[in-house]
Amino acid sequence: MLMEITAKMAQNMVEILEEIKEECFPKGKDSYPFTEWEQKRERVKQRLRELPKYVDQAADMIQFMKPKAGQHKKLNVQKRTMLFLFARLMNKSNRDVEEILVLFEPLVGVRLSYKYIERLYSDPEVKTTLHNLFILLLRDEGVSGDFSGDGTGYSLTITKHYRSETMKTGKDYLHVFRMIDVDTGLYVACGYSNVSEMEAFQKAMAMLTKLGVPIDSMALDRYYSSRKVIELFKEETALYLIPKKNIARVGLGWSRIIKRILEDPYLFLKGYYLRCLSESGFSADKRRFGGLVRQKREDRREIALFSIAFLHNIFTVRIRPS
Repeated sequence: MLMEITAKMAQNMVEILEEIKEECFPKGKDSYPFTEWEQKRERVKQRLRELPKYVDQAADMIQFMKPKAGQHKKLNVQKRTMLFLFARLMNKSNRDVEEILVLFEPLVGVRLSYKYIERLYSDPEVKTTLHNLFILLLRDEGVSGDFSGDGTGYSLTITKHYRSETMKTGKDYLHVFRMIDVDTGLYVACGYSNVSEMEAFQKAMAMLTKLGVPIDSMALDRYYSSRKVIELFKEETALYLIPKKNIARVGLGWSRIIKRILEDPYLFLKGYYLRCLSESGFSADKRRFGGLVRQKREDRREIALFSIAFLHNIFTVRIRPS
């Protein structure tokens, strides 16, 4: 006989989960395996050494039209892509990067202006190469199918800080949603929106679908606990999502999730709190690459944010807790 799950049962279950969380997941810092972290950090150096090779492969996947007379590029697409990534790593203004490049002029062989650097953000060849780079790295590193997702925001002005502002809407912020592989720590998809975090999530889901990456499990914040979000995932996907306390309707999608919670609350919460990995990733990204987007054009802002996802995958080190 099948048990019918009511809204009242769901609300009581949410309260019980809160109690289990306090008991089984106490706040406090666990010891970190620094020795293992140092060993895995060698993989970061290996990725950096192989980056020029990856750029060559990514560029070779594209058929470029021959430039018209008078449109000859100072640098080929491989060098332009490497220059773009270098500029993103510096996390400086284009004028600052221009000054830094004066030091490397004997190596580059040409003098580049800050305007040249800014135009890289809308260079279709660089954008396509970067997209291919993202896919190539995921292919070689591997994808587990177990993901976590969350959203964050980036400021457009120095006077606005996303974490310190209570209102995170309007023209001063950009919304970003990224999905992270909980086994490898790699981003597998991302979305961007100047409207809402939900729109950014929908774009990330569309990207994941386009890449053909299967989803075995997904951990999401309560912000995404709606029927429309649940319906985006297949029935066989283990969805770690907790309903809001005021849940009024329990449909088929929620019934499947709630039954899994009742079967093993501890195991469910353990999967649900993998979403904290997304928050850790955002924090690390903003410390390394900054939380400010300087570009004015929307297409350039989008590629700036996408490049952060790729650079995260280059530098990430993931050690799953035992």
